[in-house]
Amino acid sequence: MASKYYSKKLIVEGDQDKRVIPELIEANGIPWLKREIGKKVPYIESFGSDEFIDADIISTELKASGLTALGLIVDADHDLSARWTSIRNACLKSIPDFPEQLPETGLIYSIGGIKFGVWIMPDNQKCGILETFLAYMIPDENEPFWQYAQEVVTEAKHRGAPFIDAHLDKANIYTWLAWQNPPGRQLHNAIMERILNPQHPQAQPFMTWFKNLYDL
Repeated sequence: MASKYYSKKLIVEGDQDKRVIPELIEANGIPWLKREIGKKVPYIESFGSDEFIDADIISTELKASGLTALGLIVDADHDLSARWTSIRNACLKSIPDFPEQLPETGLIYSIGGIKFGVWIMPDNQKCGILETFLAYMIPDENEPFWQYAQEVVTEAKHRGAPFIDAHLDKANIYTWLAWQNPPGRQLHNAIMERILNPQHPQAQPFMTWFKNLYDL
């Protein structure tokens, strides 16, 4: 779906991102009001995977009538360099002088009056996924339990737990969440209920990128 009916839009990989991001933004002092979606705050569209990133999608989105800001959030997964190269190649059709390097602070690039932003989870510097980024928000006082949760997950893997290596960070954070009060909250609920600390300093570079991209 193109951005035809929205002046501000954010494209993400999955529904987890779609649930987490509004809670994170609200918890940092920016109301995510329904009447302002697509205007003050972006309309979020989930494409289901990172395979959506191609030249035609980027071109179509950037040509949408009335668009002022478009963001793209994807996971680095196991190869940050390859992910950035894939995104850059997809953008070159519409933006021939698209930057060669991804800034550590996230990309914001102006083209024809539109601000186009890219953030690669967790922090534009490391390999990882959304859950890697969310682990940055574990309260400092909970660090001993976080370290122990990771040890438990590693031991479970050694004993034959069937999760794949690419899902290690998911297993880590959900194990830690299982020990909280209440146990086993979903990621967006953990932010909303402040089980995770959405104002943690390590989350603020993302918040700065988001605010600058969407003029919040």
